[in-house]
Amino acid sequence: MTAEDLIELLEERPFVPLRLRLDDGQSYEIRHPEMAIVSTTLVAIGLPRSIGSRVAERITHCSLAHVVEAEPLEIARS
Repeated sequence: MTAEDLIELLEERPFVPLRLRLDDGQSYEIRHPEMAIVSTTLVAIGLPRSIGSRVAERITHCSLAHVVEAEPLEIARS
């Protein structure tokens, strides 16, 4: 995945939450576009304490070269 590909997904309106799957089997959810910062080779993902929070408890960095899939995240509607 390129930085431009991920930025396009983050800029979609309405935003569609997504899950990034890495080549080592890990995955990370991005539920709000402001929880991801994209550079040319990395994405910094804010990991909230609870679902729905827009405050990151911690941040993880993922190499874009290791992202194998970005899929829409199914969110339960009530």
